[in-house]
Amino acid sequence: MPNSTVAAGTPPAPMNVFARFIGIITAPKATFQNVVAHPRILVMLLLTTTIVAVGAALPMTTEAGKQAALDQQVSRLEAFGMTVGDEQYENMRKGMRIAPYTTAISVAVVSPIVLAILAGILFAVFNAAMGGEASYKQVYAVVTHAGVISALGQLFVGPFNFLRGSTSNPTTFGALLPMFDDESFIGRLLGMVDFFIIWWLVVLAIGLAVLYRRRTQPIAITLFGIYVLIAVCVAAFMSRS
Repeated sequence: MPNSTVAAGTPPAPMNVFARFIGIITAPKATFQNVVAHPRILVMLLLTTTIVAVGAALPMTTEAGKQAALDQQVSRLEAFGMTVGDEQYENMRKGMRIAPYTTAISVAVVSPIVLAILAGILFAVFNAAMGGEASYKQVYAVVTHAGVISALGQLFVGPFNFLRGSTSNPTTFGALLPMFDDESFIGRLLGMVDFFIIWWLVVLAIGLAVLYRRRTQPIAITLFGIYVLIAVCVAAFMSRS
């Protein structure tokens, strides 16, 4: 009678893209074990990028959303010490007519590049500096699948902002603690700390731990430390006036 059990050490059967999408949310460690064994990138990259692009563009299909996006752009320019004149403002306002399309296209083009660069940095750190043996494709697959959390965030934020005609992020600590002045250091810092980014960092740390067979906690602490450092520096710069 033939033995129907899977031999020890045999890689798990590949999961389809939807099973991986749900698995990253509900069981990230087990899902990343499958991703590492079968580093498939393209379909998941297309799925998550499409969700993020549509979610980012959706609020700008309303007049209220376009005005909110324009006000946000002006505020950011002024925070970096730039003055927006009447002519520049009018040109920016006219550009809002195609904002849904330019936003979606920009996200679709930039996202894979950013993920590739991030994967390259992590590959260099873990392989060259720490003696890891993973392939770049495996690292890129882990980074891409961690992006499920970003896509999940846009599935919430995009429709929510569409309904309220806003482009501000409702999932930051700043949105949860509105008593702080948005222009102050603490207000800007809280506005940069996002629930879904924290979740994404945790999931990314789990994926890297599975890939390189290391403990999750030290990786997560390092990623959080870098995130906080960047947030503090940007908040300090933008609130310097």
